[in-house]
Amino acid sequence: MKATIDADACVGCGLCPDACPAVFEMEGDLAVVIGDEVPAGEEDSCRDAAEHCPVDAIVLDE
Repeated sequence: MKATIDADACVGCGLCPDACPAVFEMEGDLAVVIGDEVPAGEEDSCRDAAEHCPVDAIVLDE
């Protein structure tokens, strides 16, 4: 699975790194993806982060 964030849509709310710190982190005022692939075992928390993003900025490629 691969996660990406639409930087133009991101509002920097911080929900994604709270939900899945293994995949997302804050860089300044925006969230960014750590690494190229979602680590094994983090898929569910990554999906949870994407589902709860208030501006649908997270795109998952499963």
